[in-house]
Amino acid sequence: MTKSELNTGYEPKDIEEKWYSKWLESGQFTAKVDPAKEPFSIVIPPPNVTGSLHMGHALNNTIQDILIRKARMEGKAALWLPGTDHAGIATQNVVEKELAKEGLTKEALGRSLFTLRVWKWKEESGNTIIGQLKKMGCSCDWSRERFTMDEGYSAAVKEVFVKLYDDGLIYRGNRIINWCPRCLTALSDIEVEHEDLEGHLWHIRYPLQSSADHIIVATTRPETMLGDVAVAVNPADPRYKDFIGKNLILPLMDRVIPIIADSSVDMDFGTGAVKVTPAHDMNDFEIGGRHGLEMINIFSEAAKVNESGGKYVGLNRYEARKAVLSDLEEAGLVAKAVSHLHGVGHCYRCHTVIEPYLSDQWFVKMKPLAEPAIEAVKDGRIRFSPKRWEKVYFDWMENIKDWCISRQLWWGHQIPAWYCECGGVTVTTSNPTQCSSCGGSNLIQDEDVLDTWFSSALWPFATMGWPKETEDLKFFYPTSVLSTARDIIYLWVARMIMMGLKFMNDIPYHTVIVHPTVMTIDGKRMSKSLGTGVDPLDLIEKYGSDATRFGLIIQSQAQDMRFSEEKLEMSRNFVNKIWNASRLILMNLKGHEVGSIPELDRADLWILSKFKKLLRESNDDFANNNLSQTAKRIYDFFWGEFCDWYLEISKSRLYAKDDDEKARAGRVSVEYIYLTVMNGFLRLLHPFMPFVTEEIWSRFGFSDESIIFSPWPLGEGLLEDDSLEADFERIKDIVVAIRSIRASFSLAPSKEIEVKIECADSSKIEFLASASTYISALTGAKEIEIKDKLKAPKKAAAAALGPFQIYVLLEGLIDVDVERERLEKRLASIEADLSLVLGKLMNDNFTSKAPKDVVEKERAKKAELTLEKEKIALQLSQLGDLRF
Repeated sequence: MTKSELNTGYEPKDIEEKWYSKWLESGQFTAKVDPAKEPFSIVIPPPNVTGSLHMGHALNNTIQDILIRKARMEGKAALWLPGTDHAGIATQNVVEKELAKEGLTKEALGRSLFTLRVWKWKEESGNTIIGQLKKMGCSCDWSRERFTMDEGYSAAVKEVFVKLYDDGLIYRGNRIINWCPRCLTALSDIEVEHEDLEGHLWHIRYPLQSSADHIIVATTRPETMLGDVAVAVNPADPRYKDFIGKNLILPLMDRVIPIIADSSVDMDFGTGAVKVTPAHDMNDFEIGGRHGLEMINIFSEAAKVNESGGKYVGLNRYEARKAVLSDLEEAGLVAKAVSHLHGVGHCYRCHTVIEPYLSDQWFVKMKPLAEPAIEAVKDGRIRFSPKRWEKVYFDWMENIKDWCISRQLWWGHQIPAWYCECGGVTVTTSNPTQCSSCGGSNLIQDEDVLDTWFSSALWPFATMGWPKETEDLKFFYPTSVLSTARDIIYLWVARMIMMGLKFMNDIPYHTVIVHPTVMTIDGKRMSKSLGTGVDPLDLIEKYGSDATRFGLIIQSQAQDMRFSEEKLEMSRNFVNKIWNASRLILMNLKGHEVGSIPELDRADLWILSKFKKLLRESNDDFANNNLSQTAKRIYDFFWGEFCDWYLEISKSRLYAKDDDEKARAGRVSVEYIYLTVMNGFLRLLHPFMPFVTEEIWSRFGFSDESIIFSPWPLGEGLLEDDSLEADFERIKDIVVAIRSIRASFSLAPSKEIEVKIECADSSKIEFLASASTYISALTGAKEIEIKDKLKAPKKAAAAALGPFQIYVLLEGLIDVDVERERLEKRLASIEADLSLVLGKLMNDNFTSKAPKDVVEKERAKKAELTLEKEKIALQLSQLGDLRF
């Protein structure tokens, strides 16, 4: 082992850049197909090519990097496959904005030139996030990086579309879909974000055709009545029993429409009578289908009234609403309008209110694909962690609807379907030369592209070369783990399971880790647009990558993680603690080799037992995907047991002069413990903090190769000793009690003290006697007397601790009168402050009218002052017992 000392301070930037470059140059992240090893693979949730790192990315990719680095250390053939998604709508919007700066539009360029511009943008400005992931230390196999529109991937997308079409699972139909009037494209149900908005529920009179009577219909969208084809009531509603089968005159349009009965109508909503507009409402579309009703589309693609809307043609939907209401008011047909809070769908990209819209689109039949995917989770082949997310998955899958997969964009996978003059449709992976129906050659390809989520649903196998049977595909599929956010369980997770089972006849992964959503400290979703987002790159610049990663993981135990930058400050301090402790050890090592086991004392055996327990419990945590708990255990062990206790206990042996064999043996045993613990601890910590562990590992000279491929620590040869650990807990309690007395009387560390301990249990006396050197080292006690019976000494402060009565002799260390005067003055001051606080809190005007945070501060102040008052009262009591 060749060691070298560390610099006085840890500078993350220099070390992180140095090691990441070395890792890349030496191909440390490149996975190899090796049948002699167990495969372990993760495919990265591909960020949008337009994207930049946000806190969700930072947390999710830290989780994946921890898992992949651990797998490498376990000797597995580990692949973390990276890549990006072409992000149809988002990328097209970005490039269109760039064109607008030049005074151009995509229409002016034409589809071919526009697509070239997007590719050019992608090469020059896209993939920003890839560089940011490298900044985090992500150990992806960059040699296998994929893009959802690279050549091989595009071939896979076409193959899947054609196969699903040939199997009757893809069809083209005229159905109602979610339409974005700004992006001018269809959206799937789960691409619509619903937001509760305050609106109105208008009650409108619909006159009967053959009488002066009328029915009152309640609606939140009166403009769509221009496309009404019926009014529906529940057949069980006694109010409308005699109206079913009669006709109404549609106001403003003078169209005769029937009153129909349908059990889907909610009798408690509005008036219990609903207008039926099949071309502009999802539920109405279903009603229209059941009753064979006409479907009248009254809007253009831009959500303006078309020629089917009578005199309102040309108005946008909001202008039409005002005009329709005005005309209804004038005709005396508005019975009333009431305020109404209702969910309104918005485009997930541009946030425009979506329009339910009747349109010719391509759809996937989902139920046949969903059934085996449901079974794969039920039978345990795929498990969700935490398990509760399985219910969310089942709820959606068991009520799944057909998926609208066509998008009216230019950027994306153009649908491989060609239309012929004869009306035939040819669907094939290659450009056809003749129609499959009539043999004609005048074919036009469908202009639509596929939903981005269609191509990303193939990610686990298409990235590995499918439909070719590649070595990667045979070895690394199915993948091991998917780590993802809860909001794409529907969008992506479920669809990958369905496609994997369909095309690979196997699951895409064994475990789905649903990581927490990163929230602001007050529990709101982070948003750059709202100014509540935090840039992970700023955090890395401020704290370093290791501290940022560890700080994120250690606070990720809750499903809604309230991000606290204080945890990153704590983690930075932890990195510095590790660095400084390592530096101290390196400076004091005298070349003892790890290998032979020297004679160890109780403190040595205790820290090895604690370390063994850390390794065992950490592996249990990993098995349960509880990385936050592992991080906490790592922190508590190293800072607490190892640094605060063992290093302090061992210093007397470490610094002892080698003037006799006993002193040399003591020093050798300490060096052995230092090296044994640091060797295993750095390996345990490495997946969490890759940079600082690599640097320290190289300075200790534990191995000629990178820590990346060092064995994962299991603590072979180490033993847990619960009895010994319990003994040391007693030692720690005694030390804390003595330190507390020292602090109470402001005894400087340089002042040596005398301690007496009484204990009636002879076995415990023997134990304490053997541990007295530890107690002395940690408390500055020059003399410790331990007896089964003691006469309570004068001039001493006492503490009771279970079977132990502890006395710290104070003669010559303090002036009792001066100390009592100081404490009494402080007590009077505290009581005065406490009286003021209590006066406020007993005042109803203050507690009811003052801001909540102000009241809470006063309550916290009361608790703090009360605690300090009790502490000083105890000190004064102890002074009173000092009989000088």
